[in-house]
Amino acid sequence: MNTAAFFDIDGTIYREALITELFKKLITHEIIHGSAWYNDVQPAFNAWDRRQGEYDDYLQRMVEIFKEAIVGISHEHIDLIAKRVIEQKGDRVYQFTRGEIERHKKEGHKVIAISGSPYELVREMAARHGFDDFRGTIYKTDEHGKYTGEVVPMWDGVSKKKAMLELAEQYDLDLSQCWSYGDTNGDLTMFENTGHPTAINPTRELLLHIQQEKDLAAKMRVIVERKDVIYNIDIQSLHLA
Repeated sequence: MNTAAFFDIDGTIYREALITELFKKLITHEIIHGSAWYNDVQPAFNAWDRRQGEYDDYLQRMVEIFKEAIVGISHEHIDLIAKRVIEQKGDRVYQFTRGEIERHKKEGHKVIAISGSPYELVREMAARHGFDDFRGTIYKTDEHGKYTGEVVPMWDGVSKKKAMLELAEQYDLDLSQCWSYGDTNGDLTMFENTGHPTAINPTRELLLHIQQEKDLAAKMRVIVERKDVIYNIDIQSLHLA
């Protein structure tokens, strides 16, 4: 059987959320109206930025408004902007994660991205960093190639687990020998179903969940990267106020 490393992207490889970059560029290119950001998304971002709101709440609001904003837009526009986002921002990644990607490649492991970001962004990011395969959120289009508002998500634990199990069958993977990397509760099922899970700059909510699951906590590695320093945190002794 084979071994793979599964990576979330937003907050795990890329230092923020790729969908934010896509959203802003769509506004800059006047493909969607700026009010979608300023009236609906920015308040949630500001609350999180001031540490008065949850990161997951901000991302969920972003996804909801993005889904509405692109209805009727051609997929060609999103494809083009997604390429530009990754060309300009694709190397803005964590030093630790970049090193882990290269390590797994050298060890002959499959390297696979499973991300809640739009499929178009995940495709470009996976190509840039030499991934073997990827899964992302699919925003459906009609027969004319225009977005309908229907979504096949890849940001929640149920979707990520399903994708991982399908990939395990496709590549004949022994999940007990596989690695996983993520930063939010949406990545919990990846952690639970792989032998070597790593939380990178995790949310407080994720850490609390990990501590409550003794079997998961026992195998979990927690990494925090700040500026040019990488910290290896002992989850067993970590006290969350």
